[in-house]
Amino acid sequence: MKFCPNCAAPLSIRVPADDTRERHVCDACGSVHYQNPRNVVGSIPIYQDQVLLCRRAIEPRLGYWTLPAGFMELGESTATGAARETLEEAGAFVEIGPLYSLLNVPHAEQVHIFYLASMPTPDFLAGEESLEVALFKENDIPWSEIAFPTVKQTLEWYFADRAAGVFERSAEISVRTRDIFRHEKI
Repeated sequence: MKFCPNCAAPLSIRVPADDTRERHVCDACGSVHYQNPRNVVGSIPIYQDQVLLCRRAIEPRLGYWTLPAGFMELGESTATGAARETLEEAGAFVEIGPLYSLLNVPHAEQVHIFYLASMPTPDFLAGEESLEVALFKENDIPWSEIAFPTVKQTLEWYFADRAAGVFERSAEISVRTRDIFRHEKI
């Protein structure tokens, strides 16, 4: 049972007036407590023809490789959050480029947002949430050790677009987007 943070009364689940969805509602004080998806923001850090990946030092997926990403904080933009997460997890300063992928993960109540990012120098260092950080050429990516379907999909799109010359000929990049379903596990 959940309780109202305002008055400590039990919450019920019902459709409040002027709404169309079930919500957690406090019958004592009338407060409606919305539950919304969390934004995960990250980058695709590129140095020359290599992508920077982090081996996770935390669960979920401890020991698997991922792009630097994490939960967006209040008071920051998605791009600022992506740069912050890249610095925290990979010790890399990046120049955030265009939004590249937006993946909905309804079963995890998350939206994953990745930006293209250039690394002016090959300087990086594993942060507290990373066991190690490394630059990978496409053929060296440890595909069987990628942590999350959103990261795998984003990397697949990136390398396909790079091979097709999308980044050289287009000043404007189309955002790649799709839903990731519960059955899509790595």
